[in-house]
Amino acid sequence: MPKKKSPTLPLHNKGRKGKHSPERLIFTDLDGTLLERESYSWRAAEPALRGAEKAGIPVILCTSKTRAEIEFYRKRIRNHHPFISENGGAIYIPRGYFRHDPPGTTKTRKYLVRELGRPYSELRGALRAMQKKGLKVRGFSDMSASELRKLSGLSLREACLAKKREYDEPFILGDPRQDTRLLEMTGKLGLQCIRGTRFYHILGDNDKGLAVKVLTDIYQQEAERPMVTAGLGDSPNDFPMLRAVHVPYLVKGSDGGYASKSPAFARADGIGPEGWNSAVLKFIEEEF
Repeated sequence: MPKKKSPTLPLHNKGRKGKHSPERLIFTDLDGTLLERESYSWRAAEPALRGAEKAGIPVILCTSKTRAEIEFYRKRIRNHHPFISENGGAIYIPRGYFRHDPPGTTKTRKYLVRELGRPYSELRGALRAMQKKGLKVRGFSDMSASELRKLSGLSLREACLAKKREYDEPFILGDPRQDTRLLEMTGKLGLQCIRGTRFYHILGDNDKGLAVKVLTDIYQQEAERPMVTAGLGDSPNDFPMLRAVHVPYLVKGSDGGYASKSPAFARADGIGPEGWNSAVLKFIEEEF
């Protein structure tokens, strides 16, 4: 981590619509990080959210949640920046956000979309194949919204949004003894299996880290100085994102511990949004 000097707000250029050239970026997970794990509240992070906004530092949501879920939370925290859905499955950039449309994106009514993941139908088919071979796995597509609500603590509305998958299928494993076999089977299918805060996920060769690198490069093309990036997460599926940024922070899990002992990750002082708040305020005040 760069050596800390006297506290100061970062140099930045808020620009006008279509001209976003900040010099810092914050990538963040949602569940258990910016959002409290049980209540899904972000209120403890409110001071840092507003501080980042005032400093002109985009807060980029990078999560296993679907586009529909992310839009739900973006509206509530008043976030208008690009975001990364479903463990790096796709990058969504609001139309007109950058001076130029980034190459490799597809235009929709609201966004420029850079797809990195495999189609959901392919992932769902792979999970069905594993079920037929005796693996006790149940994906979101096997569950009703009511069942998912009970498992996740989401509201019924949010559970419906969570089922709108495009690039990633979360699932539960009924028999922990099948864990090794699960990893072997997903590997043979050319897919990967990762574990999040609550669920396993089956996906293609994308991850949060790849998406962070792609989006950072897009920002860098319009920036006047080299970017400095921070990342915040709480679980193993966040590790690729944390390895892709300059300043990686692990926040405490609900049990008060950290998901890794690696010295490569800084440790935020606090659980979930409380730790997020302290780490982001520190990043804002750091001089690089």
